[in-house]
Amino acid sequence: MSQRIQFSQHGGPEVLEQVDVPVAAPGAGEVRVRNHAIGLNFIDTYYRSGLYAPPSLPSGLGTEGAGVVEALGEGVDDFEVGDRVAYATGPLGSYGEHHTLPARHLVKLPESVSFEQAASVMLKGLTTQYLLRQTYELKAGEIVLFHAAAGGVGSIACQWAKAIGAKLIGVVGSAEKAERAKSLGAWETIDRTQEDVVQRVFELTDGRKCPVVYDSVGKSSWDVSLDCVAPRGLLVSFGNASGAVTGVNLGVLAQKGSLYVTRPTLAGYATSAESLRAMAAELFEMIASGKIKVEIGQRYSLADAAEAQRQLAAGKTTGSTILLP
Repeated sequence: MSQRIQFSQHGGPEVLEQVDVPVAAPGAGEVRVRNHAIGLNFIDTYYRSGLYAPPSLPSGLGTEGAGVVEALGEGVDDFEVGDRVAYATGPLGSYGEHHTLPARHLVKLPESVSFEQAASVMLKGLTTQYLLRQTYELKAGEIVLFHAAAGGVGSIACQWAKAIGAKLIGVVGSAEKAERAKSLGAWETIDRTQEDVVQRVFELTDGRKCPVVYDSVGKSSWDVSLDCVAPRGLLVSFGNASGAVTGVNLGVLAQKGSLYVTRPTLAGYATSAESLRAMAAELFEMIASGKIKVEIGQRYSLADAAEAQRQLAAGKTTGSTILLP
């Protein structure tokens, strides 16, 4: 038997329960991984709350982890038992001692990256990769705006943008988080609780505003973000921390300067094993070179997954949070 976290109904963190389940035998094209560390992400709370619908209930939770290959299904020839691997996409169920998933979602983990580092950085790091390198190819000298700059994705984005030579303005919710974002490479920070974000962006850009704004907050920051985008610029909405953006009036995009908006996901960029592994290779190289340092802010036991989600939703975490089975 193997322990996992699941939920049988939607709701708050209290609906999460730890149960014993049979160890699944991998099917054709699948791999069973014994997890050494598991990533915690905001998207996990979306499935738990019902914002996103799981395939069925009861449902496992989580899509990110790192560990060792324990068993191979028929037709899997690019991995071997004992391989160190990591994953950030695929079926729900990483919150457990084991996870069985299609081999195409796995990447081999170099010795230079630990299991804990991988579990804390795969989803956030791959998200940063596509945001800064594909959704909008960030260039040296450009001034961009990034909400939640001291959070999981933001912490990596500050470092990656600095490595590129871009000037990232980080929006944060406290003086402490502003200090953290600056220490990670943010060019400037804006404390949204004390400052007018739009006015500060106008001042910092000499009235030009930003060619791209990255917003994972969602509902509460949508209008602010639109007002920070330069004419014919891009608003990248990639999260719903404050609630989903709904009822969008496309006419507003015209009024504010013929703006573009996109709602990207990792699955939309890591569309094949080859694209996923190429993205991961770039991420791992950034870590190995020291350009990105992985900071794990919180560690919880698997049994404490509900409390970990409470802290995440309350904005009391910094950097990455992992669960240890």
